[in-house]
Amino acid sequence: MDVITLSHGSGGRITHDLIKEIFFKYFKNDILLQQSDSGIVQKLDGEIAVTTDSFVINPIFFNGGDIGKLSICGTINDLAVSGAKPMYITVGFIIEEGLKIGDLEKIVKSMAQTAKQANVKIITGDTKVVEKGKADKIFINTTGIGLIEDEGLILSTNNINEGDKVIVSGTLGDHGMSIVNLREDFGFIAGIKSDCSLLDILAKDILNTSKNIKIMRDPTRGGLATALNEIAELSKMSIVISEKEIPIQDEVMSMCELLGFDPLYAANEGKLVAIVSSHDAEKVLMAMRKNPLGRDSKIIGEVINDNRSRVYLRTEIGGTRILNMPEGELLPRIC
Repeated sequence: MDVITLSHGSGGRITHDLIKEIFFKYFKNDILLQQSDSGIVQKLDGEIAVTTDSFVINPIFFNGGDIGKLSICGTINDLAVSGAKPMYITVGFIIEEGLKIGDLEKIVKSMAQTAKQANVKIITGDTKVVEKGKADKIFINTTGIGLIEDEGLILSTNNINEGDKVIVSGTLGDHGMSIVNLREDFGFIAGIKSDCSLLDILAKDILNTSKNIKIMRDPTRGGLATALNEIAELSKMSIVISEKEIPIQDEVMSMCELLGFDPLYAANEGKLVAIVSSHDAEKVLMAMRKNPLGRDSKIIGEVINDNRSRVYLRTEIGGTRILNMPEGELLPRIC
């Protein structure tokens, strides 16, 4: 068979053959190969971080990655910006009847390679097949488990103070505009590429540089503006960022201007934003720039206390506008 059929989800021989020939082939590790109803892991000594996410991106293959790589990066990044060492991932697949088995294998191989890069084990999973037209090729659900190794580490919006600096690790909007360009076949030939990447090493570099990291976030859906609004709301502080300091690729900016998008609300899959004490901000910035994924890092703003819990953008022409939490659908199916 060249495509997924309903028989692949029946739980019978064909299902077991699929699991052995694709999932066990690439995800193989001592825990997964126990083939139990649950993955049994060793006792973890310390606080445990757990995250879960689902990935429904369209298209499933894009410039810079695929839904498989995206699912592993997204899960690991959520753990990493929480200060955890990523250790284990579970995966659940909902596959539409008719998906090419070769495409499934590419996705699974990509997931295995990405997990291996971060020294993370995929320890258990599940596969369901739905009738043609009941899904869109493939959906992936993940749960990630990580260990907080630093007993004194507390990353919380409660730690944020007036004067703290806002640092972003690189150019914004790359993923969102890459997906729109490909899905809508706009034909931008400048080569806009998704930034889909693992942030575990960069996050570790940041935490090893300073004990005054207040919070880190990866600005995925809703982009930087949404992430900062969440931080402002939870911290009861406001944030001011400078338009001229925000790193955005010329190609991304041009595409946004042409299509009416705001890059500050566009998705990222390989960037983080950190709120850092003003005393350590420059030191952290230098450490981030030594990492390939942080070479374009910039200090873009600071925290203020005006009792409004807002995010402000100081424009290049000298004005100020409020960046509100977005309402409605921004970009469909970008993660």
